[in-house]
Amino acid sequence: MFLFRGKIHFRPYTPNQTVLFPQRIDVDVAPDAPVRIVNAIVDSLALDNFSRLYKATGRCPYHPKMMLKAILYAYMNNVYSCRKIEQLLLRDIHYIWLAGYEKPDFITINRFRNRVKDEINNVFTQLVLILADKDFISLDVEYVDGTKIESKANKYTFVWRKSVERNRAKLMDKIRVLLEQVDESIAQENAPQDTPVEFTPAMLSEIVDELKNALDREPAPVNKEQKKARGEKRKRIKELEAHREKLAEYEKHLEILGERNSYSKTDHDATFMRMKEDAMNNGQTKPGYNLQIATEDQFITDFALFPNPTDTLTLIPFFHSFRKRYGRLPGTGVADAGYGSEENYRFMQENGIEAFVKYNFFHKEQRPRYAPDPFHAESLHYNAEGDYYVCPMGQHMTRIGTKRGKTASGYITESARYQAQRCEGCPLRGSCFKARGNRIIEVNHRLNQYKRKARERLTSEEGVKYRGKRCIEPEAVFGQMKYNMAYRRFRHVGKDKVTMDFAFFAIAFDIKKMCAKIAKEASKLPLDRICRRHTRLRTIYGMNWKFLKSPMREMVA
Repeated sequence: MFLFRGKIHFRPYTPNQTVLFPQRIDVDVAPDAPVRIVNAIVDSLALDNFSRLYKATGRCPYHPKMMLKAILYAYMNNVYSCRKIEQLLLRDIHYIWLAGYEKPDFITINRFRNRVKDEINNVFTQLVLILADKDFISLDVEYVDGTKIESKANKYTFVWRKSVERNRAKLMDKIRVLLEQVDESIAQENAPQDTPVEFTPAMLSEIVDELKNALDREPAPVNKEQKKARGEKRKRIKELEAHREKLAEYEKHLEILGERNSYSKTDHDATFMRMKEDAMNNGQTKPGYNLQIATEDQFITDFALFPNPTDTLTLIPFFHSFRKRYGRLPGTGVADAGYGSEENYRFMQENGIEAFVKYNFFHKEQRPRYAPDPFHAESLHYNAEGDYYVCPMGQHMTRIGTKRGKTASGYITESARYQAQRCEGCPLRGSCFKARGNRIIEVNHRLNQYKRKARERLTSEEGVKYRGKRCIEPEAVFGQMKYNMAYRRFRHVGKDKVTMDFAFFAIAFDIKKMCAKIAKEASKLPLDRICRRHTRLRTIYGMNWKFLKSPMREMVA
């Protein structure tokens, strides 16, 4: 059989040609690519305040809009390293087009992030207001939740308050004993009879100077005993100086700690907390921050960082952050049981926020087989007119006083105390309580009233809807943030820089979510319906609607 073999012709291959790329790079950028949306959105932002961050003299800096676009697009693609952004600005056609073929190095990129750390929060607020103006969100409902993000600090450079206070107290005792040995008159002046004096580094400096002057005024020693005594005094003065330096170190630790229980030596703003991501499963504490976010339709609408590991004390400051950012409070607040406290319920009620916030044991109460403990204080019958409780045996428990408590934020709580008249010989005593004497219960009537209102809201039709949506709001955002976008650990030291970095991430996250929603709707609806339903988006994207002829099925890599 005869086979005809003709000459094979390959396409020309000349990598060293003079003009390798087309005259317009954007012809290789898809019309519906997310990079075009990033470009249009940043162009629509008001960045006038960025100009005052630069000097009029010296070399012309890179345009802040170009720098912001490149960094945000990198964050959308899970790239957070300035060195990697520098490489992408040289290799990736999307970055080259977005930056206009500008080539800032990694030092310039990092310097720009630090330069705008005080203004990037305003950029995030502008973006959220644009989303609200274009009906992506309403800013009326706030789903609040928190997570702990590990700091860049070394996890073994910890400082604990209890350890510092214990060692400081021991040092004070050593200083008092040493002063008694050095000079009896000084010891008597600085040690009152009632309470021992609390020395400060400044006080010790004065005492050391006084002791040195007194030692210099003494006549020169003439025998061995006087020389030995003079040497002992100098030795004790040096010990006192060493104690002064150590006391100054303890005072600095306490100043940095503030109201916290711990901090890291390599990141003073980081507090040691127990993280869910524990590779050794031994409950080891790590330096980190408590990140609180508010979401709506899985858009991040607000965020803040706190040093305390629990969420209870963060809700009110977080609402203040929302009001400072948008000039008002949300109409509805939805949160889990970690935020259900009397202080938080009262704040939301007084500020007109409809609270769908759970409390402890709410889920336990909703179980079909749940049976309350008949001997628990909340299960006892309460007579509001007579202000007394009735125990299971029918005995009246009269009010004997009020117990006041104070939370870490300074909020005063009041609990009424009720005591039974006679519990001796009661057949239910073993099941009711086992302490000596007559049973005493403490009841916070105001908190119980807030819980009743919360239970009514949470079990209503509207409350069931909010409870079901809460699971897919902040929880889904945390999942996307940590696992899809690999943002599990902060890459900066200090609260101001950490806040700056997360502000960049939050902006990129919201833009990426916007691209996903547009792509989803574009893949479902015909072009004419898209034009009718999304006419309001024309001013945002700054693009022709012919770009939507091919739906955005390929999201950001």
